[in-house]
Amino acid sequence: MSKQIKISTMKTKNEVTAEAVQVLREATGAGVMDCRKALLEANGDFEAAKKVIQEKGLSKVEKRAGRATGAGLVHSYVHNGRIGVLLEIRAETDFVVRSEPFQALTHEVAMQIAAAAPADVPALLAQPYIKDESRTVKDLVNDVIAKVGENISISQFSRMEV
Repeated sequence: MSKQIKISTMKTKNEVTAEAVQVLREATGAGVMDCRKALLEANGDFEAAKKVIQEKGLSKVEKRAGRATGAGLVHSYVHNGRIGVLLEIRAETDFVVRSEPFQALTHEVAMQIAAAAPADVPALLAQPYIKDESRTVKDLVNDVIAKVGENISISQFSRMEV
């Protein structure tokens, strides 16, 4: 069922309500102006506006792909005391490394490595995501890149099992 946000309370032809923009912003993490433009482009259709944001976000991912990822962190994850993962993941700035979306991504990727035992980083990125097999780990990383506006790379990982 498509959630329709009404834009009939528009002041002029080129304005949507602040409430509609805020709802889309909360759902996508995109900027206010991007949400406003997406709602206008989608004629107030919430799902279509989300798709517009997603498509534009993916183009941001492509633009950022060549940028250096100088900041990063090492994340550890231990599952039931039997499987351990050390993960090095990087972004362009310390600000993004400390952000909630980046921290959540780091934990999700570490759990993926523990559960699916990929051979290397390219194999990891190509794997179906354990929580939603219709998506890959690369898709998960790209979503966060679009949200934070910086390139993110998985540098290396180590998985141990007893």
